[in-house]
Amino acid sequence: MGIKERKKREREMRRQQIMVAAKRVFIQKGYEKSTVEDIAREAELSPGTLYLYFKSKDELYASLCLRVLRFINVKVDHVISEETTGYEEKQLGLLNAMKDVYAYDPLILNNMFHLQSSDTLKTLSPDLLEEINVLSRKALQSMAGMFRQGVKAGRIIDRNPLALADILWALFSGIVLWEESKKMISADRSHLEKTFEVAFDIFGRGLRKTAHENSP
Repeated sequence: MGIKERKKREREMRRQQIMVAAKRVFIQKGYEKSTVEDIAREAELSPGTLYLYFKSKDELYASLCLRVLRFINVKVDHVISEETTGYEEKQLGLLNAMKDVYAYDPLILNNMFHLQSSDTLKTLSPDLLEEINVLSRKALQSMAGMFRQGVKAGRIIDRNPLALADILWALFSGIVLWEESKKMISADRSHLEKTFEVAFDIFGRGLRKTAHENSP
């Protein structure tokens, strides 16, 4: 391994070290109360060193969200790319993929949805913001492809596939955010998986063609 490659690898390892420390701090203190100094202390680095890798707490948090967005794309792509499965199987596979995404990192997923609807995005570097946008669009395009297949196969009503992907994404994010909000107002345990299943079932039923619509 050359000097250039070694330095690149060391830099990436340091970035990962900082991100792991940041996640621990965010879990302990919450995003708003966490500071760069807290994260630097947890990572056993000086704040100045941390700023060499991330220009702000917002950018650091957004980088954590990127990991979730990449995981979403991996799961969705796996479901959609299965050429031997029909629309119904893909819809079920997508439901299971969304459950896996939530289980992967509930905290960061929840805050990622907050991030995407906040002014924090305006503070991010153009490169980071572009990567977030590209990954978000890619996931939606993949889901739209599933709906396009369903329309073409005559399994669901003919509606704009991208609009359907937007609705499904809004359904997913809304359930995740509401489940988090419920923790503040109720001591009842979460029923998130069942909520996902019911929501996807109702959504899927609403898209199915009726016998009248299938007739010539």
